[in-house]
Amino acid sequence: MRIAEVIGKVTLSQFYPSLQGARWVLAVPLTKEGLLGKKTGRGEPFVVYDELGCNAGCRIAVSEGAEASAPFSPEQKPIDAYAAAILDHVEVSSK
Repeated sequence: MRIAEVIGKVTLSQFYPSLQGARWVLAVPLTKEGLLGKKTGRGEPFVVYDELGCNAGCRIAVSEGAEASAPFSPEQKPIDAYAAAILDHVEVSSK
């Protein structure tokens, strides 16, 4: 799991049938520097499945890979990243 910041939303014109009604956001992963507000600590944007109602600027915890589709078991959804939590506060240690 990693922390990312939502920077926008995604609209699909075609999708897999089990994703009917899904919401997608665009997020950038944050390193320690990114969590401290530095621009250099931001990775490449990626698309995240969102059921929580994330908006631009939200920091989220993201599950990826097989763990991303685990909340939907036994139904299979073809997703690679899932917004597992909206983070209200992130405290970064100086160590």
